[in-house]
Amino acid sequence: MMDSGFPLTTEPNILKDMIAPPNIVSRMLSVVTGGSSSVSNTLPGATASNVPWRASDLKHSNNEVYVDLVEEIDAIINRDGFLVKCEVYGEVQVNSRLSGIPDLTLSFANPSIINDVRFHPCVRFRPWETRQVLSFVPPDGEFKLMSYRVKKLKNTPIYVRPQLTSDAGLCRVNILVGMRNDPGKPIDSIALQFSLPPSVVSSDLTANHGSFDVLTNKACTWSIGRIPKDKTPCLTGTLLLESGVDCLREFPTLLVGFKIMGIGLSGLKIDKLDLQNVVYRPYKGFRAVTRAGNYEIRT
Repeated sequence: MMDSGFPLTTEPNILKDMIAPPNIVSRMLSVVTGGSSSVSNTLPGATASNVPWRASDLKHSNNEVYVDLVEEIDAIINRDGFLVKCEVYGEVQVNSRLSGIPDLTLSFANPSIINDVRFHPCVRFRPWETRQVLSFVPPDGEFKLMSYRVKKLKNTPIYVRPQLTSDAGLCRVNILVGMRNDPGKPIDSIALQFSLPPSVVSSDLTANHGSFDVLTNKACTWSIGRIPKDKTPCLTGTLLLESGVDCLREFPTLLVGFKIMGIGLSGLKIDKLDLQNVVYRPYKGFRAVTRAGNYEIRT
C-alpha cells in the first residue's frame, strides 16, 4: 500500500482489512454502482497499534497454538567417505488460534547451539539477547517465528557407500545404504537420485530392496523407504559405455533424501511455552521433523 509514492504499510494483516479480496458480489456491485475500487476509505484499527500484525478483537471458539520445529540437514561427503560439510537449517513455525492479545514466551532447552537467527517482526529482541527466550505477541494463523542454523555437525543419520569401477567399456556399480547413527525415531522416505553420465548408453541395475526407476533423460531414482532390519539395501549392476570409451571418466553425484518425524537432528529442543494476558487455558501442541536438504554423496 503506497501513500504519495511512499510505503504506508506492508503488514498483511492490515492490507487484508484495507483491500477486499475479489469475489462475485463485489464484481456485481461494481457493475451496478459503477465503482471499481476495493480499497476501504478508513484505516484499520491495527494501523496505529504497536502490534500491527494482529487485530485487537480476535475471538476463537477453540483456543490453540501449535509450534513446529522444521529442520533440513545439508551434507557433502567426498568419494573417500569423509564428511566435508554438515549443517542444519531450521525454522520455528507457529500456528496460532488464540483470542484477544496473548503474550507468549517460548524457551529452548539448549539455545546456545544455534547461529544466524532471524526473527519475525513480532519477536522482542531484548529477551533474546539477555536470556535467549522468544517473547512475542503472535499474528493470527500460520507464520514463521524464526529461522536458524546449526553448523559443523559431525554425524549423519545414514551412510551411503558407493563403489564404481570402470574398464573395458563397462562400469560396475555397487551402492550400500544403512543406518550410521540411530536418531531414536524411524527414518522414513529414504531415496537416492542421480543422473547417468552422457557416455552411458544403457544400464542394468537392480535393487534388493525398494524400487529403482530410470527415466528417458537418464535420471535414476532408488526409492528405499525404511531400512529393513534383516538386510542392507543394495543397488548393483553394470553400465554400458558408448563405443570408443573404455572407462567412465565422469562419475555421478548421489542426492539423498529422507525424513525423520519427532526429532530435530541439530539437537535443539523446545523447553516450554508460557502464555500471559489471557484468562483461558489453550491447547498447546509441539512437533519436530527433520528432512534431507542438499545431501550429496560424491562418487
